[in-house]
Amino acid sequence: MREEIGYIPVGEAELYVEDVGDPRAPTLLVLHGGPGGNAYALREGLEEYLEGFRVVYFDQRGSGRSLELPQDPRLFTVDALVEDTLGLAEALGVERFGLLAHGFGAIVALELLRRYPEAEGAVLLAPWVSLPWLARRLAEAAGLAPLPDPEENLKAALERAEAKLLFDRLTFPTPHGRLQYEWVAEGSGILGPDTPARAFLQNGLWRLDYTPYLSPSRKPVAVVVGERDGTSYPYAEEVAARLGAPIHVVPEAGHYPWIDQPEAFGEALTASLRALLARKA
Repeated sequence: MREEIGYIPVGEAELYVEDVGDPRAPTLLVLHGGPGGNAYALREGLEEYLEGFRVVYFDQRGSGRSLELPQDPRLFTVDALVEDTLGLAEALGVERFGLLAHGFGAIVALELLRRYPEAEGAVLLAPWVSLPWLARRLAEAAGLAPLPDPEENLKAALERAEAKLLFDRLTFPTPHGRLQYEWVAEGSGILGPDTPARAFLQNGLWRLDYTPYLSPSRKPVAVVVGERDGTSYPYAEEVAARLGAPIHVVPEAGHYPWIDQPEAFGEALTASLRALLARKA
């Protein structure tokens, strides 16, 4: 199997990239979550489902294995992540592409679809579209009654419990799933800087709600979400309804449905990608 790994300069950033598969095949650009994070767990979890595609996994600016950037809020915006994705596609000679986005990466994918013809469609996995809604869920996970202000919800939740504990409660339906994910993530040895998360916080991350921009798309979009993913479900139903997109809810699965229910997830992802390819044909 063809695999090209290296660093590609894009604007102010230098991105770590793994370009995998037949270059003549339909191309998918994979947008990991965060802000921050990296693409390692996505490649480990999704690669077996993506045979027949050219898949470009990359760590977003200042994240994971990409080169670190200063903690300047002007460098860490949704627009910057969108422009990086387009610049990467251009550097790789990819004229048209589909998007496979997880968590926070869904906002980047949706903005690409809205503004640029190069993006031909998207599959949104466990999408984070409304950060104020997620802040409410974190408050609830901490045993609190949510407040009207999202930043107050976050502050109150973090005063009650550590962030990892709260996210674990919402993300993983079983201890087995959490341990399996942590085994993959810790095995990567990738710590990465927390600069992107801190800069996005300075930019008002927890007030970011992309919902008003959602409308029926002329491009193929599908949503795949775990039934027990408290970070994105049931809000994903609202996202799909506003987009006029099909939604595949994977029973008994969390934020990483390929870990919890690999067979059901595979069926949902295959159906979503098939629809994307049908529209391109």
